[in-house]
Amino acid sequence: MIRIEGIAKKFGGRPALHPLSFEVRRGEIFGLLGHNGAGKSTTIGILLGQIYPDSGQASIGGCNVHQDRHGALSRLGALFEAPAFYNELSGWTNLRILTAYSRPLPRKQLEATVEMVGLSGRIGDRVSRYSHGMRQRLALAQALLPLPEVLILDEPTEGLDPEGIHEIRNLILRLNREHGMTIVLCSHLLTEVEHLCPRLVILREGRRAFYGQWREGGVRRVRLATDRTDDSLALLQRQGLLTELFPGGEALLSAAANIPEIASYLVQAGHRIEAIGRVENRLEEVYLRALQDVKEESSA
Repeated sequence: MIRIEGIAKKFGGRPALHPLSFEVRRGEIFGLLGHNGAGKSTTIGILLGQIYPDSGQASIGGCNVHQDRHGALSRLGALFEAPAFYNELSGWTNLRILTAYSRPLPRKQLEATVEMVGLSGRIGDRVSRYSHGMRQRLALAQALLPLPEVLILDEPTEGLDPEGIHEIRNLILRLNREHGMTIVLCSHLLTEVEHLCPRLVILREGRRAFYGQWREGGVRRVRLATDRTDDSLALLQRQGLLTELFPGGEALLSAAANIPEIASYLVQAGHRIEAIGRVENRLEEVYLRALQDVKEESSA
């Protein structure tokens, strides 16, 4: 649904994006991650047609963003950077004005979208009276009018309390499952990305640090319990089968080791195994490992 092919961009001679490529599949929730200054905003700006790449191309639904901007952006809704509203007008009036720039929408569609983002009780208030979280909800409502095929969300839960974060997470899932919407989620809240995004791309200093299904690669963590767990872990580490130990009987497998091998070794060494199994990768570990790998490659 989204294709980035070798896009590169410099600002004042300084690279913001090195040649970058990735794809977002139709109907998936895809994560776009990276530290501040990694190139996320530049990438989104290129997808929105606000920034022209120095090389490469970006397309949405088969339409080149810069050769057929109308065709590409007609499929797209976005919550990006600080939303701008008329502060002395109500949230409702803001939505009426902003949607009129493209085409007027039926009142029922506006009402349904306002309810969807949780603003029904305050949509008649002036935007100047809105909290930051309420402005985020209004911006999300604007991005959803009319329901686009592709939705780009840049920090959609910023300023929301835990209940609000939970509501927005469920809304993202509902938009994806019920409307088949393709969603690109950019967030520093890795727990939210972990819940929502099976596939993602991680950027560091304009370079691609990781791309793909994050649960399948990166860290290999196991959890072990024996009749003497600490001794078992220490033994396996001395034998080079484990590389790092963690609290709770967890450890990282070495590159050459596997679970059947360490189980066999422990039995032969007279350790009674009570439980052993693979622990699902944690996004935080995959993220930090990917950034470190790119840092080492770029400094080599």
